[in-house]
Amino acid sequence: MRLLIIFIFVLTLFSCTKKDTREIKLPSTKQEAMEVYKGALKSMEEGQFLIASQKFDKSESLLPQTIWAAKSALMSSYCLYTLSFYDEAILNLKRFKKLYPADPNMDYASYLIAVIYYEQILDEKKDVEKLIITKKAIEDFLKKYPNTDYAMDLKFKLDLVINQMAAKEISIARFYIQNEKWIPAINRLKIVVEEYDKTIFVEEALFRLVEIYYRIGLIDEAKAAASLLGYNYNSSEWYEKSYTVLNKNYKPIRMRDDKEEKNLVNRIKKMFLLDD
Repeated sequence: MRLLIIFIFVLTLFSCTKKDTREIKLPSTKQEAMEVYKGALKSMEEGQFLIASQKFDKSESLLPQTIWAAKSALMSSYCLYTLSFYDEAILNLKRFKKLYPADPNMDYASYLIAVIYYEQILDEKKDVEKLIITKKAIEDFLKKYPNTDYAMDLKFKLDLVINQMAAKEISIARFYIQNEKWIPAINRLKIVVEEYDKTIFVEEALFRLVEIYYRIGLIDEAKAAASLLGYNYNSSEWYEKSYTVLNKNYKPIRMRDDKEEKNLVNRIKKMFLLDD
């Protein structure tokens, strides 16, 4: 689909260049320039985003130092984003921010930059660089525009980014553990405990620390990690696992199922019922 759009775009450019230059009449008034802008909007509605982006660029050049020039630049960036031309869209948005710093849509431009970075995030086993860039872009936005309509969406995305960064550290730590490289594994796990303590991965990180410390003979450190896990997450499976590491004779307490619990309640009730 993208190749088809590019092909149509190239054909359009080629056909334009074949026309006699004497027939080309550039808009000379704001009214004519606005027609170019409206044509860009129409192309957007028809799904011709690459052509729309070109028209918005033309509209911007014909309407310098006006609010419509800023709108054209922003709409061109959105078209590029829609086509997944992420690098081009970000460059255009950064140019927009530089040229139109007082524009009322500056928050949207910053939001779109953060979203574009977010959509390029790879899974936890890949390079963490995009995660770091995305985290910074979102945090910068939330610091500058905390009360905008876009802030709630980016707060949710930030939580996912942070969880993914923690997942990356856990993934690397597991690799080191499998290869018995204890010190690098400990360092990675400490990052999770210290920097990502609000994520779902902190419990596993503490448990892995208990395992490693116990295995290399640092019993006090193992107990400290287990205590921290127990104090904050004493109902988790990771706490129970850490307890089995330190106490080999430990047997988990079997919880009553719903049927047993109901029978017990009924027996207690009968103790206080009067005989007929």
